[in-house]
Amino acid sequence: MKVRILIALFLLGCIVSACNKEGDLPPNIVIILADDAGYADFGFMGSDLPTPHIDRLAASGVVFTDAHISATVCSPSRAGLITGRYQQRFGHEANIPPPGLGMDPSEMTLGDVLKGAGYATGIIGKWHLGSSEPYHPNNRGFDEFWGFLGGSRSYFYNESRDDLPGQDKEILHNRTHVDFEGYLTDAFSLQSVRFIEEHKEEAFFLFLSYNAVHTPMHAAEADLEKFRDHPRAKLAAMTWAMDRGVGQVLDKLETEGLRDNTLIFFLSDNGGASNNNSSNLPLKGFKGNKFEGGHRTSFILSWPEKITGGSKYDGLSSSLDLFATSMAAAGLDKSPGKALDGVDLIPHLTGEDGSEPHQTLFWRKEKMAAVREGKYKLIRLEDYGYRLYNLEKDLGEQEDISHTHPDLQLDILSSLEAWETELMVPLWHESDPWQKVTFEIHKALMENREVTIKSPADLRKLEQ
Repeated sequence: MKVRILIALFLLGCIVSACNKEGDLPPNIVIILADDAGYADFGFMGSDLPTPHIDRLAASGVVFTDAHISATVCSPSRAGLITGRYQQRFGHEANIPPPGLGMDPSEMTLGDVLKGAGYATGIIGKWHLGSSEPYHPNNRGFDEFWGFLGGSRSYFYNESRDDLPGQDKEILHNRTHVDFEGYLTDAFSLQSVRFIEEHKEEAFFLFLSYNAVHTPMHAAEADLEKFRDHPRAKLAAMTWAMDRGVGQVLDKLETEGLRDNTLIFFLSDNGGASNNNSSNLPLKGFKGNKFEGGHRTSFILSWPEKITGGSKYDGLSSSLDLFATSMAAAGLDKSPGKALDGVDLIPHLTGEDGSEPHQTLFWRKEKMAAVREGKYKLIRLEDYGYRLYNLEKDLGEQEDISHTHPDLQLDILSSLEAWETELMVPLWHESDPWQKVTFEIHKALMENREVTIKSPADLRKLEQ
């Protein structure tokens, strides 16, 4: 704790000095994270789901066409994003931390760094990085927390189940139970607007962490009525509510004259899930697997004061980059914690750095792993085999070229294995039934077959 305090004081001195030299306030930083949203499920991606406010955000910034998150399920993806480091480095490889465990407290979060730099820091929404006291957001760099600690919950107040005091699904304001009213997505949006209002005179970091559009498929009645004839009515209604909230945040920033000097990121924590009617087309796969539909994300970066909007960027990028980009924007040259795996994206967007942000990216969970090197991607399934794809020619990952490029496969596999020597043993594992389900999903996708086993219930049916 003493070390953290010293680091915070050092960073505060650095940021104050940097701002005084320029005479300008550092940018506000806002991360808007959707949950289980499909790659193709936003208007700016060509979807039939209307998202006018998210589209407005996209038009004001840069849309990344080759962006990825660091994991294909919720908790490890959030761990990588908030630390800027591959979560496997600190054992956060599997989903759903068991009781008493969570994200390694020795890892510095973006909240830690920006709070130490003088920012007001807040997270509104889903946490999912540990529910016991050492892992609470207020102990991980966030001045304010308004949300829930677990992974999913009802979108409406449920005093007999999710909202029982002591549940990791109950809504908390810091550590105090909240009896909220209405639809939860709307509540998160309104709390975000309130946070901006309270901190508009100072630099702030807001992490708006929606649980939309994660199951259960709950929507507000008025939104359901609006989309009653839509083929994906519930998903459309849930997405509409999230989009409405993004619009409220943008409107508040514009009203207060803060929009131009606010750096905003928008992305999803993983690909669309198999159980929420989302679409990842034209990608193969979905949440939980190592095909593109599991980890390629719709990604927007908007900072009008620094970056010209209305463009696309094709370089290989990652959710790991949000940490380094935010830190650099805040005037911090070097992370006070452990070495980062992400990079500052801004020089790549301005042309100052003509290279791609990454040449190589890695993924691993349990028996499934993947590595991206340039235009090539290798997927490894332990106890089964490998697939190698040329994404430049085959974005849908249909044609395995491993047999025609054996030397290339060995080179990329060697890169993956070298990365794995830097990792630690996972601190927990997913349940045996889910490991079997994920194995079967990967087998089917690798064989270009229909996926028929998507949950432990499907396994039980198969065994009967």
